[in-house]
This record gives sequence, structure tokens and C-alpha cells, in this order.
Amino acid sequence: MSPGNPGLVKEEACFPQHPASAAGDGRSQISPYKHSSYLGKGNLAPQTSGHRSEGQAWGQLGHEMEHQNLSKVTEFQLLGFQNLLEWQSLLFAIFLCFYLLTITGNMVIIAVVSEDPRLRSPMYTFLQHLSFLEIWYTSTTVPLLLANLASWGHTLSFPACMAQLYFFVFFGATECFLLAAMAYDRYLAICSPLHYSALMSPDNCAALVTVSWVTGVGTGFLPSLMISKLDFCGPNRINHFFCDLPPLMQLSCSSVYVTEMAIFVLSIAVLCICFLLTLMSYVFIVSSILRIPSTSGRLKTFSTCGSHLAVVTIYYGTMISMYVRPNAHLSPETNKVISVFYTVITPLLNPVIYSLRNKDFKEAVRKVMRLRCGVYRAKVKGGVLTQ
Repeated sequence: MSPGNPGLVKEEACFPQHPASAAGDGRSQISPYKHSSYLGKGNLAPQTSGHRSEGQAWGQLGHEMEHQNLSKVTEFQLLGFQNLLEWQSLLFAIFLCFYLLTITGNMVIIAVVSEDPRLRSPMYTFLQHLSFLEIWYTSTTVPLLLANLASWGHTLSFPACMAQLYFFVFFGATECFLLAAMAYDRYLAICSPLHYSALMSPDNCAALVTVSWVTGVGTGFLPSLMISKLDFCGPNRINHFFCDLPPLMQLSCSSVYVTEMAIFVLSIAVLCICFLLTLMSYVFIVSSILRIPSTSGRLKTFSTCGSHLAVVTIYYGTMISMYVRPNAHLSPETNKVISVFYTVITPLLNPVIYSLRNKDFKEAVRKVMRLRCGVYRAKVKGGVLTQ
């Protein structure tokens, strides 16, 4: 291009020249570049006209550059426990064993309660729903954790990540409501035994179960909806073993203040209130136990209630430490360890604490096993005789 022609634009190799550098050559103030490497596709840079200032042109360029550099994340990579590469095989075996025990234990509870007519009380109805919930709750996160350990990294699409987040919050919130309802049921059974049948009738029990599930369904919508509305421009690596709220908010390139405060308020409403109601129920239960004249009776009841309270405290304590802490971020490794407690440990302990320590339930298990084994032996014997 002829440098003497003022109607042509000078071409820059890499960065555009600032307007001030061409201010003193006496020629018309035309933007001193034709295209720039910032724009990536040879887009024409903004040029000034008679009614537009040089500052407006450069402001438009900055807006276009920002728009070009903004890329939408379509998938996430879960890093899991990649900082413990030498322990991957051992962790896979441990978590697989825990998962199989959790699924088996909860399925046994559901089957035994359904088979034995003596286990038709509200306590076992709540327990059956809790076991059904635990199967899906742990299946939301643990299979993905196992796949991550087996393949050293797992990729999840954005919709799949949001779906996992929704079901995790849904099942977690429902478990909080069910645990509070179960504590209330035990409070009525121990502190008001004469009025228990009227206060915890089958209709009232069904209503508490229904409210727990429906409220859990609604609770899952707000966090997943607010997270899905955030902008994710990269990086797309989640330093966790599932799509959880804290690591997703840390990856967002938009402001998360409103989302963080909304999740904080929701966590207080669900976790803290349910935990306080559960704790109050056990306080009244303990006060009633202390009035039992028999020492052996007190010790036996204390042992059962103490086990229940220990599991509840572990579950609520780890969940509260993870979600009821606005503007405070723990290290990713600490978050993973805390998450293991409420996604792997407590679902494994619940069937052990709530059922296998129960004398009536253990007797029902023996009865069902004898019945099933008798039917199997009769079938085998009948098959041999027909031959």
C-alpha cells in the first residue's frame, strides 16, 4: 500500500498501533490497522468515521475481543483422586466393597420389611424408605467415583453434570427430612408411648414420608438451576470426584455471590433446621431414658440411641461443614475427604445401625432365611424325586 495515500489503512503484523502514535503525522485520524491477531478470524477492526470518536472505536474493539475470547464449556473433566495415583487400585477395591455392602444391606432391609408382617410399624416404614433412598443416593456418586479410579479421569457433559448435581441435592435433602421424621417417631415411641398409636398413625406416617420426598424434589431445583445459569469459560477440570456445588462455583467465570448466598440460606434451612429438630428429639429421648429404673434397660437404650445419634452427627456435621460456610473455601483434598463421609460412609453405616442392631429385625431376617431355604430345599427335593 502506498504510504502517501491517506484513504488506505496501514496493516499491523500483530498488535494494533495506539491512536496516539499516529496523532502527529497531519493525515486524517483513521484507525491504524486493518485486522488484528486478537480477533482471530481476520475480522475488520473498528474504524472511525466522521461522527464516531477514536475512543468509541477502541471500546468496540475491546468488546469484540472479549466476546471472541469467551468460550462456553460443554463438558467437565472430573479429576477425582489423581493426586494419589499409587493408591488408585486400593481405593477402587475399598470403595467398590463399600458400595456393594451398602447396596446389599439396604436391599436386605427392603426385602425383609416387605416379607415379615410383624415389621409393619411406622419405624420400619421409615427405615424401608431410608434404605430405598440410600441405594439411589450412593449410586448418584460412587459409580462415577469407581469409573474415575479405574480410568484415571472421567469426562462428563454439562447436562449430565447438572443432572448429577440435581439428584445429589434431591436425595441428600430427602435424607435430612427422613432422618428428622425418624427421630420424631422415636421421640413419640419413647416419650409418649400411650399416645404413640394415635399420633403416629399409618396416615400420619405416610404423610411425613410424602412430605419428605416432595420437599426433597423441590429442594434440588434451586441449586442446580442457579449453577446451570452461571458462565463457565474454562478451565473445565473439576478437582473432585463428582459435580458438587463448591468446585463448580470456583470454576465459574461469572459472579457467584448471589448463588453462594442462596445456597447458604438453603443449606441453613435444610441442614441446620433438620439437625436441630433431630437433636432436640434425642435430647428428650435421653431425658426419658434417664428415668428408667433398670440399669440394664438404660444401657441398652443408650447404646441404640447413641449409635443413631453418632451416625446422624457424622452425616449432618460433614454436610454442614461443606455447605454452611459462605465465602470460605477449603482445599480440594479436604473437600474430597469430607464428601467421602456423607456419600460413602454414612450410607454404609445406616443399615448397620438402624437394623442389624435391632433384635426384632435380626429375628425377622432369620425367619425369612429359614423360609427361603426351606422352599429351596423342597424344590430341590421335588426335582430329585421327579427324576
